[in-house]
Amino acid sequence: MLLVIPLLASCTSIVEGTAKPGVTLEKVGPAGVVPAGLEEFYGQQLGWENCEPYATTGSSRDAYGKRRDVECTRLRVPLDYSKPTGDTITIGVLRYKATGQKIGSLLTNPGGPGASGMASAAGMVPAYRKTELAAKFDLIGFDPRGIGASEPAVSCLTGQERDAERLDLDTDTSPAGIAQTEQENRAYAEKCAAGTKFGAAMLANLGTRDVVKDMDVLRSALGDAKLSYVGYSYGTRIGTEYAETFPQNVRALILDGAVDPTQDQLASLVAQAAGFQKAFDEFVKWCRTKKECPLDADANLSFRQLTTPLIQKPVDVGDRKLSYNDAITAAIQAMYSEQLWPLLLDGLQELKSGKGTTLLRLADAYFDRDEQGQYSTITDAFNAVHCVDDARLTDKNALLETQKKYKEAAPFLDDGNPAGAALDSCAFWPAPVTARTGPPKAEGIPPLLVISTTGDPATPYEAGVNLAKALNSRLLTYEGVQHTVFLQGDQCVDSAGVKYLIDQTLPADGTRCA
Repeated sequence: MLLVIPLLASCTSIVEGTAKPGVTLEKVGPAGVVPAGLEEFYGQQLGWENCEPYATTGSSRDAYGKRRDVECTRLRVPLDYSKPTGDTITIGVLRYKATGQKIGSLLTNPGGPGASGMASAAGMVPAYRKTELAAKFDLIGFDPRGIGASEPAVSCLTGQERDAERLDLDTDTSPAGIAQTEQENRAYAEKCAAGTKFGAAMLANLGTRDVVKDMDVLRSALGDAKLSYVGYSYGTRIGTEYAETFPQNVRALILDGAVDPTQDQLASLVAQAAGFQKAFDEFVKWCRTKKECPLDADANLSFRQLTTPLIQKPVDVGDRKLSYNDAITAAIQAMYSEQLWPLLLDGLQELKSGKGTTLLRLADAYFDRDEQGQYSTITDAFNAVHCVDDARLTDKNALLETQKKYKEAAPFLDDGNPAGAALDSCAFWPAPVTARTGPPKAEGIPPLLVISTTGDPATPYEAGVNLAKALNSRLLTYEGVQHTVFLQGDQCVDSAGVKYLIDQTLPADGTRCA
């Protein structure tokens, strides 16, 4: 049985004269319930400083490296929570301080898995400042273990290797082609173990199971007895797992763009394909209102006619090339928000004339590649988390059937090649699956707010409906075509979410925003 030691939050203690220049030491924890054996982590002192040293890529430097209204620190946590006296790792944390009498901290995660919560939080600050939340909560973004500024970071491929990987299409579905793809995937798994500090031990303790434990340490170290949190996309999985693991520590959670708790991985892939097709169909309607839209009456066919020639002949873009994979990635990236539709239109018009600059730029944004060819950890971390969070896919018949269904659900993404069934890198992963199985359990959890968007391409609307039912929580519906919506400018959604976070009042059942 797990023993816990209930502790009250202490007053803020600023320790002067013991830190390096520019660092403010602050001890406000432990707060709330502290698991036995983890007291030193839950009550640790944090050293806050300028965020510039925490920026690891061009995009993170742009997001918070030069900002003066945020500050950063590192949270120390066990590598393996079953061995709290063993090796430790650190979690990068960013804070925008409350401007008034605060309720506590508001943690946020942008999803992925693999996206930087620090960069996301810094990017949220302008919108955040316009709401009452800015006075009531410190906004806290954190890079989950293995990601971004957290140390060590997952490291599988170099920038040059990632560029080469994007040009390797793996479209050969013959037995020889499948064998080659599987060997590449096996080699990738081996590179992840070899390139990441602590190797397989780090990869084995990288999943959502461990991220939520880090969040609970962070909650306490920040001086909060209970957690207030906003999770987007995969961040809803983090929030759900936290609520199941620490139900007594939940204050208020917003889960926006839900991962469906009722679907297995293969069903989820097909549902996502249908979501992207639905968004593409809306893009086509918009495109046809513009001059020189390159998509004719059969938009799926004309899109494929533009993109599939890239399989045989990529388009030169300076000293790089636009591959078929990159063109498809660019289109998928644009489906996440209507604001990106003009760029996709420009990119398709360019492609029609043999150019690929804009599409390559969209694909680079998806993979978080800067102009110097440096990538963030997002792709390697996505794969690493996925491999310990989801069941291994080794049934080739099921894989083959799913790929067929995927092409049927999203005909604009059909490359024209026969379906194949190569095992992915997770089949060769040097660490076991660590995630919970079965539907989430809501016992002891206060009412949560789930937000779902009718035209969400990545996490379809029904996923949010199902999550709200599973957690016995309130569903807020947004009618639109985009992936996630809270604090992105819709007054109806934002007002409901802000009110819930501040005074824990949920919107009326059946509330819809448009």
